[in-house]
Amino acid sequence: MRTPTPTIVLFRQDLRLADHPALWAGVQRGPVLPVFIHNPLDEHGAAWRWWHDQSLTAFSAALAERGLPLILRRGDTLATVGDLIAQSGARAVFWNRRYDPSGMAQDRILKAALLADGVEACSFPGHLLAEPWELLRDDRPYRVFTPFWKAFLARVRVVEPLPIPDHMQASLSVPSSENLDTWAWQPRKPDWSAGLAAAWEPGENGAWQRLHGFLENGLYCYDSARNEPARHCVSRLSPHLAHGELSPRQIWQQVQELASRYPQLAANADAFLRELVWREFSWHLLYHFPDLPHTPLRPEFARFPWREDRGALGAWQQGRTGYPMIDAGMRELWQTGWMHNRVRMIVASFLVKDLQIHWQQGAAWFWDTLVDADLANNSVSWQWVAGCGADAAPYFRIFNPVLQSRKFDPHGVYLRHWLPELGSLDDTHIHDPTNAGGEVLARVGITLGRDYPRPMVNHVIAREAALQAFAQLKK
Repeated sequence: MRTPTPTIVLFRQDLRLADHPALWAGVQRGPVLPVFIHNPLDEHGAAWRWWHDQSLTAFSAALAERGLPLILRRGDTLATVGDLIAQSGARAVFWNRRYDPSGMAQDRILKAALLADGVEACSFPGHLLAEPWELLRDDRPYRVFTPFWKAFLARVRVVEPLPIPDHMQASLSVPSSENLDTWAWQPRKPDWSAGLAAAWEPGENGAWQRLHGFLENGLYCYDSARNEPARHCVSRLSPHLAHGELSPRQIWQQVQELASRYPQLAANADAFLRELVWREFSWHLLYHFPDLPHTPLRPEFARFPWREDRGALGAWQQGRTGYPMIDAGMRELWQTGWMHNRVRMIVASFLVKDLQIHWQQGAAWFWDTLVDADLANNSVSWQWVAGCGADAAPYFRIFNPVLQSRKFDPHGVYLRHWLPELGSLDDTHIHDPTNAGGEVLARVGITLGRDYPRPMVNHVIAREAALQAFAQLKK
């Protein structure tokens, strides 16, 4: 009797056992050999690498509990897969599809080469609720979210997630694996990751705990309070989605089931699922416009006179702008690798409109510091704020950081958490210490320029300058 040949299952940003179509199909075929290849072409930021290191460790342990090793390799994907085929005798390679330009190009080359060598090569949908080419209007991609959302609701049927496969059989021939510690994805000295470790539990188990916690304690206020950064009314699931520890189908199903049991949650569930479909929209745009990370979708913005100012960029990155809401958000990002979505919009608007610094520099900082760094969301959202992307915010929409702070953090709870040096100010003055007056500041022992920076720009003047620069693009 012939020994069944193993199927290599490639894992990338899908580090989970449940609802993994490629793993499911591989198990049905016979023995499986789980593999993770770190290709230098797939570089990510430091915070993303920290998370993925933790997630790979958790995923390897989950596989080991089921008698399967996780093979870790570095190098070119095609060459590495060829070596693994030779070492294991595998005659099939399965993976879940990627939709970023580099990943798709690599996978096209891989599939063509494998099929030419007589090796079965299959890719599966596992990253999105719908394939990017499935939702088109008159054979053209959507560029505005609301019609995309309506088309999604009318035409997409989200299929039921797959369970963890039963009786996973390991390959009899197991190639050697590299040691994850040698990849140096964890920070050395100085170790800046303590805040990340305190805030998150990477891995599939941590993802499910986060989802259940949101469904029990956060979904009920999502529609009314999701813009308030001090409230626990957002899911914080984005890192788990970015690393594939949960699939969007799993989240969709859990939210729908809860809303069906508790109809009073319907408005909150709809608002949350709409945000999940925004993620779909971002990947839809990146698939159809692969230059989005580098090129404005509205070509006239290529002429915008962006400023080069390393000092101003550094102050923004360090949370030293003199605007409390901006500084609180940037400090939250540095310490936890995450930032509340409303605050992301405010700090992004400040960079590209008050400081007139190129949105790509902001996107690059987010790419390096966010644990949920996602090429589609990062590119589309920065272009949205800058006014140069699809369904973009109008160029004249310039967030006032003080008014935004007062509106969404009226009692300064979020500000006091991240800016303890301002904690003694009352709810009125904490949003704008500059206008508190010398008597108020002296009473609480705060000296601007020493204990907290003065505003680096006057928002009213900066807004007018931005409007003038944007108006030139219309000529």
